[in-house]
Amino acid sequence: MKLDIKPTLNGQSPFYPLSEIKEIWQEKFEPNTWVKLLDVPSAYSFDEALLLCGLEDDRWVVWIPDHGEAVLHTGQFLPVLN
Repeated sequence: MKLDIKPTLNGQSPFYPLSEIKEIWQEKFEPNTWVKLLDVPSAYSFDEALLLCGLEDDRWVVWIPDHGEAVLHTGQFLPVLN
C-alpha cells in the first residue's frame, strides 16, 4: 500500500521550489541585515550571518559569529524571517 501525504492545491503543490525562493529574495538583501546560512562554515559557528557589504556577481562580505568575516554568494543564504 502506498500512502501519498503530499499536500496539493488544485492538483499542484502549494510549496515553492527552493530555487524560486532564492531568486525572489536575492533582490531584497541589504547591508546590516541578518541572514540564515544554508551551510555553516564550521561546527562551532552560528547558522546566521550579518551582511556587511555587497560585492560584484551576487556576493556579499558577511560576519559570522564565532567564525569571522567571509565572502558568500547569495545562493548560500536566505533572509531571516521574523
